Amino acid sequence: MPSHRSTSSTSSSPSEGSTLSCASSSSDSPTLHLSQSAPYSFLVMFARSSIMSMLRSAISVGRLEIEDYDETFRFGSPKSDNVIRLKVLSGKFWTRVFSAGDLGFSEAYMIGEVEVENLREIMVLWLDNQSTMSAISSLYGRVAAAVSGLRNAFFGQTRSRARLNVIASYDQSNELFKAFLSKEMMYSCALWSDKEGGVRGDMIKGPTDGDLEAAQQRKIHHVLKTLRVKPGDRILEFGTGWGGLAIEAAASYGCEVDTLTLSIEQKALAEERIKERGLVGRVRVHLMDYRDIPAEWENTFDAFVSIEMLEHVGSKYYKKYFEVVDFALKPTGATIVVTCSTFPEGRYSGYQADDFMRRYMWPNSCLPSATVLIDAAYAASKGRFTLEGVENHAPHYPRTLRTWDRRLKSNLQREVMVQQYPALSDDATYGSFIRKWEYLFAYAGAGFAKGYITCHMLTLVRASDVTLACD
Repeated sequence: MPSHRSTSSTSSSPSEGSTLSCASSSSDSPTLHLSQSAPYSFLVMFARSSIMSMLRSAISVGRLEIEDYDETFRFGSPKSDNVIRLKVLSGKFWTRVFSAGDLGFSEAYMIGEVEVENLREIMVLWLDNQSTMSAISSLYGRVAAAVSGLRNAFFGQTRSRARLNVIASYDQSNELFKAFLSKEMMYSCALWSDKEGGVRGDMIKGPTDGDLEAAQQRKIHHVLKTLRVKPGDRILEFGTGWGGLAIEAAASYGCEVDTLTLSIEQKALAEERIKERGLVGRVRVHLMDYRDIPAEWENTFDAFVSIEMLEHVGSKYYKKYFEVVDFALKPTGATIVVTCSTFPEGRYSGYQADDFMRRYMWPNSCLPSATVLIDAAYAASKGRFTLEGVENHAPHYPRTLRTWDRRLKSNLQREVMVQQYPALSDDATYGSFIRKWEYLFAYAGAGFAKGYITCHMLTLVRASDVTLACD
């Protein structure tokens, strides 16, 4: 998938014969503009020509303009009012996209080889032309696959490649997430209501103070009410985050919570917050893989919850995941609520190729479909669980992502990040780091808005349970 959202870029390694000038960008990182004094190499020209040929046939909805050093290229309908503009800042943009497709585009954006007028809109353009893009791209599949196998030979461990490797590992900082998440630090889809103007309220009337906090509190309470928990109930949670849901379950619903995480930093901050709320002993954070829960937890819990953690399980382990849940929950009166970003059934595959998300945000992640999870839960429990409800929260995600984007730009303190990651003192590396998050918010936002990906909440109960008296 291409990119989204407007920003400027930083070119790391210009083509031969080019000169550089520096100007400031909207994101306060330097932008390098290329003045080309020599033509591209044969390899770059071949890549550019191949991509141009594909775009001429692929874009039927909207209009794309690509400004290169020697010419501006136009694709799509001349009558379209929606014109998306790119400016190529380095010839490596063409070879990167030719060799790695949408992953190459995301890399070129992050390291500043292309300037995008509106990052979100180019994502939308790609999705609007997805059928033709996909069909025509397959013609280049074998060539691109061969070239992709030689990427390291082409690029090696260049400065730009090293920068990409570095920024892929800077997402463990609690300070980073504090900058854009709500006070509860829920790193998942919020639920917006008319009180915040609905899912487009920020676009119509603008954001308001505390809107994200209100929407995330609504999400937490919606999940806990769906679990039907009561004082004294024990809840098992996979994926602690920073403890937002577990703390609320204990503080407002009188529950005990055992919650699992693999993040040392998240565990430390979650335990600080638990202590601040006076909930030590009622919320227990375990640094533990879900497959390693102790034997004494068998048939112990009244409810199970997992908020957007299943994306990291992998298709091979869905059945194992629900076997563990079935093992831990009581034989009767138990409820499961899981939320997860998902693919529509027609787009799901157990094998999901490397892309921006799986390379730079969540390595080895895999989006399931709703029915794949439902089938896995049924098979793993040997029919002891049955589906109670399905909700699609996808319409709520674009506003959540837009809010995170605004907050990150307003609140992130570079000096704090540099203390933890000294390499971010380099302007080019810091610019790439910020653009990675800009790309994520735009990439995912367009995907949810156009139905390319969805976000489901599934509720399952024991098959023998009656959840509502009806006679």
